[in-house]
Amino acid sequence: MHTVDLNADLGEGFGPYHLGADAALMPLLTSANIACGFHAGDAMTMREAVAAAAKHGVVIGAHPGYPDLQGFGRRDLSATPAEVTAYVIYQIGALDAVCRAGGVRLRYVKAHGALYNRAATDRVVADAIAEAIRLVDPSLMMLGLAGSQLIAAGEAAGLGTAAEAFADRAYARDGTLVPRSVAGAVIHDTEAVVARALRMVTTGSVTAIDGTDVAIRADSLCVHGDTPGAVALVRALRTHLDHHGVRVSPFVR
Repeated sequence: MHTVDLNADLGEGFGPYHLGADAALMPLLTSANIACGFHAGDAMTMREAVAAAAKHGVVIGAHPGYPDLQGFGRRDLSATPAEVTAYVIYQIGALDAVCRAGGVRLRYVKAHGALYNRAATDRVVADAIAEAIRLVDPSLMMLGLAGSQLIAAGEAAGLGTAAEAFADRAYARDGTLVPRSVAGAVIHDTEAVVARALRMVTTGSVTAIDGTDVAIRADSLCVHGDTPGAVALVRALRTHLDHHGVRVSPFVR
């Protein structure tokens, strides 16, 4: 039987501002990437997200990004490797404390936005992230883009790794994500998304934006909680996977 994790980026509000349907999504997920205050999130949203994950038995991961609230962490910053390591240590520490206070464990780390995309192809940045995780807690797993430098850096640092795939994002032929600024980068058609997800999990491949087939490993599928109709999409995805005999289960054991 094929098995896959379902994760989403949650806790991405700030103060009185709320983003995404966290409460409705949480029961449908197996892993939650919780913002740690740099690109989004604050002390209250972190506590609320951790409590919701604990209530529904969802595995918790830290979602560190660049210090860029105004740009939601989607702008690449000229940060040195030492700065990246410090940023990630700081954010892991914040969420780990919230988890401990809530009686649950932090289990993995997934970089956010521009930091994630940069580290997918830049080994120096990927190593800086892996080093931060190793220094804080080497038992934490790294969740990163399948086939990317993030996975290679995590493995080189002795971390457990899980390969992430995106059913609602277009891929380039080299296995990287097509930038959001490009038309067609985000796929909104539910039938197309669930079909792509099933193919990724069961055949290990996806059709790139130029029509070529790309090999891909999908330990975890990411669904975007801030996408309109996200809850209905995740429900349809879970139904489709179940119908085809795919078990949805956390990648963290």
